[in-house]
Amino acid sequence: MSTTLRSGLSQARSNWAMLALFLGAFVVGTAELVVVGVLNIIVKDMGVSISTAGTLVTAYSLGISIGGPVLAALTIKFGRRFLLWLSFLAYVLGNVAAAFAVNFGMLVTARIITGALHGLFMGVAFAVAGALVPPERMGRAIAVVFGGFAVSTALGLPLGNLIGQGFGWQAAFGAVIILGVIALIAAVAFIPQVPNAGTGGIGAQAKHALAPRVLAVLAVGFLLLGGQYAALTYITPFLEQVTGISGSLIGAFLLAYGIANAIGTFGGGWAADRNPSRTLIIANIVLILALGGLWLMGDAPVMVAIALFVWGVVGFGLVPSLQHRVVTLAGPGRDLAATLPQSAVTAGIAIGALVGGLAVEAYGPPAAVITGLIAFAIALPGVWAISFLKVPDFGEAESSSTDDDTTASSSVPASN
Repeated sequence: MSTTLRSGLSQARSNWAMLALFLGAFVVGTAELVVVGVLNIIVKDMGVSISTAGTLVTAYSLGISIGGPVLAALTIKFGRRFLLWLSFLAYVLGNVAAAFAVNFGMLVTARIITGALHGLFMGVAFAVAGALVPPERMGRAIAVVFGGFAVSTALGLPLGNLIGQGFGWQAAFGAVIILGVIALIAAVAFIPQVPNAGTGGIGAQAKHALAPRVLAVLAVGFLLLGGQYAALTYITPFLEQVTGISGSLIGAFLLAYGIANAIGTFGGGWAADRNPSRTLIIANIVLILALGGLWLMGDAPVMVAIALFVWGVVGFGLVPSLQHRVVTLAGPGRDLAATLPQSAVTAGIAIGALVGGLAVEAYGPPAAVITGLIAFAIALPGVWAISFLKVPDFGEAESSSTDDDTTASSSVPASN
C-alpha cells in the first residue's frame, strides 16, 4: 500500500517529483560551475586575463544575489509549479545565449541573466520540495534539491572540463543545454501543483523575510560560501603551481571534491532536521581545519586530496541547515525568504571570487586559500551567535498559513 504524504501524493509520485527537482538543480549547478573548469580556454579564446575571466563567476553570482530576489518579488503571486517551469525554460534559453556569445561582454551579460533565473528557480524548487514532505523532513527535502547541485560538482564540473578541453568552452555549454531540456521535460511531467507557503503580498512577506534574525543567518552564509569560493575559483592554478599536478590528475582531485560535496549535502539534510545551528558551528570549524591543512601541506598531493575531500563534505553539507534556518525564522515570509540564502551565499561567492583573484594576482595561488581562511575565522563568532536565535510565535498569520497549506495540500489539482 502506498504512503500518502502531506502533499496528498503517494510516496512513489513524490519521489518522481523530487527526482525532477534534483535534475533541475543538477543542471543549474553544472551551468554555474562549468566556467571554473574551462576558465583557461576562455582566457585564450577571448583574449582576457585570468582575473577578468574570473568575473564570469562574479557576474553569475551577482545575478543570483540581486536578480533572484527581484524576480521572486515580481512573481510572488504565481503558482509554484508554473513559476518553476517558466524560470527553468528561461534558464535554458539563457544558456543558449551564452553558448553563442561572440564576445566577452555578451558572455558576461548571459551569465548575469542566467544567474538571476538560477536564484529564482532554486528558491521555488526549495519551496516545492518542502511542500512535498512532512515538516520534520524539510531538511532532507532541501538536501535532495541541493544534492543535484552537489552532484554537479562531482560529475558536471569534471565532465564539463573534459568536454571543454576537448571541444571548446561552447561545447561545455551545449552539454548543459541538452541536460536542461531533459530536466525541463521531467519537471513538466512530474512536478505537481503545490500551495504557496507564504502569506500576503510582497510587503507582508518582506517584513518577515528581511527581519534582523533572518539577515543575521544570511550574513553567516555570505561569509561561509564566500570564503570557500575565494579559494575554489582558483583551485586549478593552486594544484598546478603548489601541489605540482596537471592534466587529468586535476580532474581526479576535483572529482574527489565533488563526490565529497554530494556525500556532505545528503548527510547535511539529515543533520539539519536534527539541529541546524549545531551543524553550522561544526561545519565552520572543520572548514578552518581543512583549508588550514591545504595551505600548510599544499605540496603534498595525498594531504591535499584529503583536505579537499573534508572541505567538500562540510562545505556543501552546511547548506541545508542554512536554508532550514532562514525559512523557519521567516515564517509567513518563507516564499520570498527561500530565495535569500542563494542570494547571500552567491553574493559571498561574487566577492570571494573577486577578492581571491586580486590576492592571486598579487601573491600567487596560496593567497586565495588564506583569503578563505580569513573569511571563516570572521564567520565563526557569528555562527555561534545565531545558534541562540529562536523561532518567534508568528501568531494568526502563521496559523493561517499552516491551515491554508494543509487545506490546499489535501489534494493535488490537475492544473495551475
